[in-house]
Amino acid sequence: MSCSPIRRTGAAALFLLLAGCATTSGARDPRDPFEPLNRATFAFTDSLDRVAVRPLVRGYRRVAPQSVETGVSNFFANSKIPVTLFNDALQCKFRAAIVDGGRFLLNTTLGIGGLFDPASAAGLDRNEEDFGQTLGRWGVSTGPYLMVPLLGPYTLRDGLGTLFDDFAHPRQYLKDDSTRYALWAAEKLDRRARLLDADLVLDRTGDKYAFVRSAYLQRREYQTLDGDVPIENPPEEDSEPAPPEPAAEAAKPAT
Repeated sequence: MSCSPIRRTGAAALFLLLAGCATTSGARDPRDPFEPLNRATFAFTDSLDRVAVRPLVRGYRRVAPQSVETGVSNFFANSKIPVTLFNDALQCKFRAAIVDGGRFLLNTTLGIGGLFDPASAAGLDRNEEDFGQTLGRWGVSTGPYLMVPLLGPYTLRDGLGTLFDDFAHPRQYLKDDSTRYALWAAEKLDRRARLLDADLVLDRTGDKYAFVRSAYLQRREYQTLDGDVPIENPPEEDSEPAPPEPAAEAAKPAT
């Protein structure tokens, strides 16, 4: 997320204000202590997405060849590697840091600024680390679940982590504000385009808000624990294993 200092301060204040409200809200789900407000925010964001964002993204997909879409996605994925490297170091994942450093060097040079992905072909797998995961690794609790207007789902920990990651993103060090904002908008457009197929699943759910919340929280737990998610109620030996819950690749709307 790229924004001016005033907007960053305002966003941080919003997260802190909502966290304070959580202590006085009586909600059924402890992960979501102010669900009514979150549901209203989700409805507003979803309506705006249907009216304005989806048509724009569909138009982009119709016009842009697949090779262009892939190149744009590769470019933005490569531009975020310095953020991943920073969090690799903070989590003491030095082997991952070496791999991510190799990915960035190879894709930035042979990949022509990240438009191509020769690193994957070379066996350097992509890692995703952010400051929210770093805080979780060092014992910081998730805090309340938040649905932020236009930006989608977060937890307090992940929301503040996103603000911190913003300072490590190379985009922030561009001198021209218009270029910075254009790159931010283009990255969000690319992300929304990649999630367009997931709308077919989401639109068929009975409670879209609950589905997004569950998918987001499960995915963040999986990422923070590096897949080592504890099984709360393991099945008995003689019983059949329960089918796995469906997982969403991403639950966040365009941000």
